[in-house]
Amino acid sequence: MTVVKARSAVEVVTDHAAFTVAGNLLLATGDGWVRAEDSVGRAIAWTHARKLCRERPSFRVEYAFGYFVGATCADGTVGKNYVSLVVNDEAFATRYARNLTEATGLAARPQAVMRPSGYLGRDIPGFRVRVVSSYLADALRQYAGGDAHHMRQAFPRVVLRNREVFDGFLDGYADGDGCRAKHWAGRTLVSANVPFLTALAEIIGARFTPARRGPASHLTVVDRWADRGTFRPEYHDADPVESSWVTVRSVRPRVAPGKPFTLYGYRLQPYPTFLVNGHLARAME
Repeated sequence: MTVVKARSAVEVVTDHAAFTVAGNLLLATGDGWVRAEDSVGRAIAWTHARKLCRERPSFRVEYAFGYFVGATCADGTVGKNYVSLVVNDEAFATRYARNLTEATGLAARPQAVMRPSGYLGRDIPGFRVRVVSSYLADALRQYAGGDAHHMRQAFPRVVLRNREVFDGFLDGYADGDGCRAKHWAGRTLVSANVPFLTALAEIIGARFTPARRGPASHLTVVDRWADRGTFRPEYHDADPVESSWVTVRSVRPRVAPGKPFTLYGYRLQPYPTFLVNGHLARAME
């Protein structure tokens, strides 16, 4: 750690916070490093500093991971720092909990609860699986394009790593928003999220026509869909990106009228960077 006294500094104001630093402190932008005093209007790297101290489960991207993601897309809820599933079927809740634990290492088990029924107009018994993990919640939101709401979520392409993961996804999604056909070998998936079903139909090579009447559309998934040869593996990192970009709104010169500013610099060998209020910075060499 270095400590210097200075009579002048700058106050940098971003979308997230305001902080005072030396004018020649370097801030990280998408185009490289820029001096703090020259950063007005630039997008600089930022992360929630407290989140760096949280527990990070190690994801096993296999069948169980795909099942967990698929079931969450169908019937789950992603909160600010938790993931939950509330359903009527105890067997489904048990499968969800088992696959969640296998995929993430987080302890999960179904709990008996009472849940409101809009159709019946009264509370009915159900089963809830809930785990508290902001890291897992952030990951699921990123898989779904930043918004985990069922009507706005995008297809989670992280499940396209291989057939094992994708098969798990189909099973999990079908357990939540699907049903087995009685007279042919396959399943029908039901959703009002047309872009989601459109992306899924392209992957499995199925024809899909959105419903003209009613809010829900149906997608037919035959058991032999893989014979069409339309599945193409894609690699997407399962760990969430914990940094983002914030815009520098203003840079205000500051002068010490009496006692000088005390400015600090940090370096943890061999890494030259550190965070200032979550903003990625480094000292001039």
